[in-house]
Amino acid sequence: MNRRDSIKALGLTAISTTVLLDACKQPETKTEAAAPEETAKEAGREQWELDRDKNLKSETFFTKHEMATITVLADIIIPKDEVSGSASEAKVPEFIEFIVKDIPEHKVPMRGGLKWLDVYSFNKFQKPFVEASADQQISIVDEIAYPKKARPEMQAGVTFFNRMRSLTASGFYTTEMGVKDIGYVGNAPNQWAGVPADVLKQYGMENVEV
Repeated sequence: MNRRDSIKALGLTAISTTVLLDACKQPETKTEAAAPEETAKEAGREQWELDRDKNLKSETFFTKHEMATITVLADIIIPKDEVSGSASEAKVPEFIEFIVKDIPEHKVPMRGGLKWLDVYSFNKFQKPFVEASADQQISIVDEIAYPKKARPEMQAGVTFFNRMRSLTASGFYTTEMGVKDIGYVGNAPNQWAGVPADVLKQYGMENVEV
C-alpha cells in the first residue's frame, strides 16, 4: 500500500485527538486580558495563551541530531508526491518540537524512541539512523511500522513509531497543505439544477413545461 494512503487510513482516524485536545487545555487561572494591539494580531486568543506559546517557542527540547532524525522519519511517513509536499515541507518537525513542549508526556517516549532507533541502526548498519542509506532506513521502518507483523523484540520500536506516526499525521493534516491533500474543501452552498431527468421520466413529466 502507498505510504501516504496508509497514513491517511491509520492517522486520520486518530488524527491524534488526544494531541489536539490536550493542546487546547486551559489552565485554571488566567492572566490579564491582552492589550488591544496584541489582540488584533491574533484575534480570539487570550494573553495567557500568547505568552505561553511565546515561552514554549523560545525553548528548545530536541537536539539538532534528534531533529534531523525526526525530519527523516516524518518524510518517510508522509513523502512528497504529485498531490502535495512532504511532512517536512509542511513543517511537521517544527510542530513535533512544539507539541512535546506543550504536552510534556511526549518528551521521554520520543527521546527514548529516537535513542532506540539509533542503537538499533548502529547494531544493524554501524551508523546512526539519519546517516543510513534510504534503503537501510526503510528496512528499519518496515520492521516497526506494522504492529501485527513486528517481531516481539521490536516492541519498543513499534511503540515509538506509533507515536511518531500519530504526531506526524496530526501535524500534517492540520496544515493547509494537509487539508488540500485529503481534498477537503469545506462547506459549499447547494446549487439546484432542477428535478433530475430520470425522476421526471419516471413520473411521465419529462415533457412538462413549468
